Amino acid sequence: MGLGEASARGTAMDRDCLSCIKYLMFVFNFLIFLGGSFLLGVGVWVLVDPTGFKEIVAANPLLFTGVYIILAMGGMLFLLGFLGCCGAIRENKCLLMFFFMLILVIFLAELAAAILAFIFREHLTREYFTKELKRHYQGYNNTDVFTGTWNAIMNTFDCCGVNSPEDFEESLFRLVNPNEKVPAACCRRGSHPGDSAYISQEECLMGNMLFRNNKGCYSAVVDYFELYIYVAGALAIVVLTIELFAMVFAMCLFRGIQ
Repeated sequence: MGLGEASARGTAMDRDCLSCIKYLMFVFNFLIFLGGSFLLGVGVWVLVDPTGFKEIVAANPLLFTGVYIILAMGGMLFLLGFLGCCGAIRENKCLLMFFFMLILVIFLAELAAAILAFIFREHLTREYFTKELKRHYQGYNNTDVFTGTWNAIMNTFDCCGVNSPEDFEESLFRLVNPNEKVPAACCRRGSHPGDSAYISQEECLMGNMLFRNNKGCYSAVVDYFELYIYVAGALAIVVLTIELFAMVFAMCLFRGIQ
């Protein structure tokens, strides 16, 4: 085999490898594009959801900010997926480098968010929420964000307190409302869908178990979102993996383009 023939074969193999990387890059960026579309969809759904979740989000500035972060991340991934696809198909080095730098920033931000969530996970315990509820919940103060958020949660999930209605004993709520055992948000409503009338608010406020919701909100919310939490965790791992491979392919393709 001559040197020229070996060189030609090597060049052909390089072209085939580059072509393979280009199409893999396109596939991964198309997946990022779909992921961005999904995040945009989730953000929009939360903002327009008619089942009451919108009220919870609107009442809590942290959650409200979180929705717009999701929308921003979704929009950025949507744009990045589009740029990556164009850069790969057109073999444009400027687009590829721009794509690589932006997705690196997003990857590091997501990694930092995951680390912070792990570090501060103790703030999501029953004990923490119970302590905060006893200290800050007032019952009827619509101008207080904390109280408004808890009222929205208890109304939406038909629950009372963090663990049970007993959470309101020796609490700020009892100091502010000494004649009531539980707040009105704990009272049961009619069984028909959309029925907002209390069965017997007077009996409920006096502590009658038959006319109040007795399940704690911690269990109610966790049960409701358990599947979504696992799905979100799995999707986060998949998205981070896809982004990592996309960065590797972008750099390989950038270096391979003459």
